[in-house]
Amino acid sequence: MAQEKEYFAHETAVVDNGAKIGKGTHIWHFSHVMGGAEIGEGCNLGQNVFVANDVKIGNKVKIQNNVSVYEGVQLEDYVFCGPSMVFTNVRTPRCEYPRNTSKDYADTIVKRGASIGANATIVCGTTLGRNAFVGAGSTVTKDVPDYAMVYGNPARIKGYMCACGDTIVDASAKELHCDRCGVHVKLNEK
Repeated sequence: MAQEKEYFAHETAVVDNGAKIGKGTHIWHFSHVMGGAEIGEGCNLGQNVFVANDVKIGNKVKIQNNVSVYEGVQLEDYVFCGPSMVFTNVRTPRCEYPRNTSKDYADTIVKRGASIGANATIVCGTTLGRNAFVGAGSTVTKDVPDYAMVYGNPARIKGYMCACGDTIVDASAKELHCDRCGVHVKLNEK
């Protein structure tokens, strides 16, 4: 008798053999998870999400519709990926001279609690810090510090946001304090 899975995959979703998927995760319509992917517990992958080999996704991650998570990307716990946002994994892609092996990929790390807005682009080789916030439509070309709120093209720090999103301070602020989530951090220290 086959063991029942502890996650949900819609009948149109494709989950390749070997994929590791945590308890309580939901994988919705027309999504594809490759065999070398690891997805934590309690995640939600929306419609038309692609997860490549060697991708690691933490617990309680929410990936909205039409997002591809390519090899070289790591999402820690509680990351939010907005609809149609884009990860890249090769810095200088070419068709005639392909660069499509693992050694060509630049790693991208999205740390715990970071949020990426709809239609944003995260250029490979960058790290988004804990609880960072990337505004919709932004293009991230360099690392984003913890709690930083960035937007624009290229994305620039416009302020800092607490973990729960209730408190936002200006980019020149010296500290960030939120009574609701308890965040208290010194900012802009060199």
